[in-house]
Amino acid sequence: MKQEQLIILKKELELLKTHLMRSNLSDFNKNKLLDELKSAQVKKESELPDDVVCLDAKVEIEETKTGQKFVFQIVLPSDANIKANKVSVFAPIGVALLGYRTGALVQWEMPNGLKNFKILKVTHSAQEEAVN
Repeated sequence: MKQEQLIILKKELELLKTHLMRSNLSDFNKNKLLDELKSAQVKKESELPDDVVCLDAKVEIEETKTGQKFVFQIVLPSDANIKANKVSVFAPIGVALLGYRTGALVQWEMPNGLKNFKILKVTHSAQEEAVN
């Protein structure tokens, strides 16, 4: 699977670096995240493309093997609420998707094995407010 370059905000880069040191990620995920962070493009908030998964973004993904779709918002752990479709940035899927763009294929080791996800849509909070 082709490695895509992450586009990430500095505060999110720091969050992931801290998580990497403190977490019990699998070896596969640790190595993948380390590689991604080394080559990541760090952007200011005003420079972040509209289709990049970031903190507070709403994301629609598809698990490529099953075709199952999921929609959720990536939030800080204190705001996580699975019933409200708010997933912690430190949950396996949150870590996996952060910094990727719409259309990207993301491979990540989940608790139930290696999974491939396609990012179908990313909406930032500011975009949603502009529509409403």
